[in-house]
Amino acid sequence: MSETPQHYLEAWILHRDPHAGERLVESLYPQVARIVQNHLPRNTAVEDLAQEVFVQFFRTIDRIDRGRPLEKWVSRLALNVCLNALRSKRRRPEWRFSDLGPGEQALVETLLQGDDSGRETHENAHARELLSKLLERLAPQDRMLLSLLYLEEKTPAEVADLTGWDSTLIKVRAFRARAKLKKAFSLLSEAEKVRKL
Repeated sequence: MSETPQHYLEAWILHRDPHAGERLVESLYPQVARIVQNHLPRNTAVEDLAQEVFVQFFRTIDRIDRGRPLEKWVSRLALNVCLNALRSKRRRPEWRFSDLGPGEQALVETLLQGDDSGRETHENAHARELLSKLLERLAPQDRMLLSLLYLEEKTPAEVADLTGWDSTLIKVRAFRARAKLKKAFSLLSEAEKVRKL
């Protein structure tokens, strides 16, 4: 039998082999870290949340459906841990224009003026930071859904497979979440216009 994550899983379940447990974590860590990085609550370290995923993984390892690919099970587990972390950070402060850094403020001003010239990688970094701050204002499920659909470019069917959510619910929730995100941006832009008066 080749040494795959599935092999290490079997060795851990059958014999509680510590080497198999270590190899299992090593082989799954890149996947878990990528998911955690994409759905990380503010002021939380990737390593801390990844560790929580693996704590949950080993706590529930005996309930794994061996008929499904291990990687899908781990993805769903990691997304659920991230969602729970986002929910626990539910108290989100309102972001004001003054809370943004100078680059982010310049980006908002540029977007309000409709000027696309000169926006390269530096402003892309500010745009990503601004988007992250706006996403933090959404409910955890909305934030995760928009991240999966638009930042990770997954299809609604892929999101349904990863999360277990109904595909119709995904489409409706995504529509509403986009509207909330637009409203959050509008509030921020209105605050900037008032600040300039």
